[in-house]
Amino acid sequence: MVASAIFITDLTGKPLISRNYRGDIPLTSAIEKFASYLLEVEDDTKKPVFHVDSSGEFLRMEDVGCTGVGGETFVYVQHSNLYLCGVTCKNSNVALMLTYLYQLTSLFQDYFTTLNEESIRDNFVIIYELLDETMDHGLPQSLDSTILRQFITQEGNRMADDSKNKPPVALTNAVSWRAEGIKHKKNEIFLDVVEKLNLLVAANGTVLHSEINGAVKMKSFLSGMPELKLGLNDKLVFEAAGRNSGGQASRSGKSVELEDIKFHQCVRLARFENDRTISFIPPDGEFDLMTYRLDTHVKPLIWVEAVVEPHRGSRIEYMIKTRSQFKSRSVANNVEISIPVPPDVDSPSFKSSVGTVTYLPDKDCVVWTIKQFHGGREYLMRAHFGLPSISREEADGNKSSGGGTGGGGGGGGGMDTSWKKPIGVKFEIPYFTVSGIQVRYLKIIERSGYQALPWVRYITANGDYQLRMA
Repeated sequence: MVASAIFITDLTGKPLISRNYRGDIPLTSAIEKFASYLLEVEDDTKKPVFHVDSSGEFLRMEDVGCTGVGGETFVYVQHSNLYLCGVTCKNSNVALMLTYLYQLTSLFQDYFTTLNEESIRDNFVIIYELLDETMDHGLPQSLDSTILRQFITQEGNRMADDSKNKPPVALTNAVSWRAEGIKHKKNEIFLDVVEKLNLLVAANGTVLHSEINGAVKMKSFLSGMPELKLGLNDKLVFEAAGRNSGGQASRSGKSVELEDIKFHQCVRLARFENDRTISFIPPDGEFDLMTYRLDTHVKPLIWVEAVVEPHRGSRIEYMIKTRSQFKSRSVANNVEISIPVPPDVDSPSFKSSVGTVTYLPDKDCVVWTIKQFHGGREYLMRAHFGLPSISREEADGNKSSGGGTGGGGGGGGGMDTSWKKPIGVKFEIPYFTVSGIQVRYLKIIERSGYQALPWVRYITANGDYQLRMA
């Protein structure tokens, strides 16, 4: 059992809509206790989970312990100008209650686009239907909007025909994420391996942090109920195959050790844990099959060096050099290099060997855009600015290379360097992954035996990619 009741209130605790599933708590009294909690407890001490004992005292969960204190436990989340709250008088799974509330929020957003007090008041009928279908006697059911839309329409009207009034098989079937009878004129499946590189490089060129966050994204347009098997060059797969074939498989190609793997619910986890086979019946349409992370040392794909030099006459000059450190057959598209500049510069002028340069005064930075950056190339860009707020003495005393040194901005002790934020880089490299992950095979099996076309694409893009200035 998860929740005895679910209710939605405004920010003052005034109830908008509620549903009592078990009848084992006085719902009106519970809503009043929740409103009292919102009003009486300070914001910095409020918790998403709290207990109210039989005397009406608010208790933290760690104070309840296993002493058998009576009363109700409240679990709530805030969205926009609403609170969505679940309440129970039993020893329920709080994590599952929170998950249900967050997924219920996403479901309402999918139906109403925006979820706020006004949309709740405008959609009472459909909300009651969704509350009834997503929980049964305190136990959560399907919260997949794709399935629910088959028998709960946008207007909240049910079909008059009793045969159409029955819930779809997917609700009671083991494959709750896919409806039966799906047909497509052309059977195709698109698979994208997308990796984002998080990188932080110190001013001396040392890589302080590097991390790869990857996702295997799919768009499925397959008829019927197909069974898919996906093979990756996962290190544990290669090691298992090598043990079974005298080590030949582990020497047949490069392997990648994936970490923090998370799968879509369609993947058979037991089989993956047993032999590392990714076997699944896909949902129809777009979904993330899996996500993963690699905490590994990565050489910067796009290297940027900056020499900043203040000059006599209250002006400052930049010399930016960038170099692509990946193979020449790869191309980085839509590269944007953001270089911070002092907030009071003026009269910008630029000269670059490739691309375009734009000064963005509202962001205090210069953006150097290179539409296509081939591997193994190096480019230069120079920028000149006037600095009207810097005195001639400060400019003379702070000429430097590689970003220079600087003290505080006051007392003439040196040029203020607080504007020297890290250089940011944006890019996208198709047909390339940093980790080296590869799709070894994608098998599609369906009872009717139709032929399907699988399409595989690899993309590497920037995540939080920063290089500190000297």
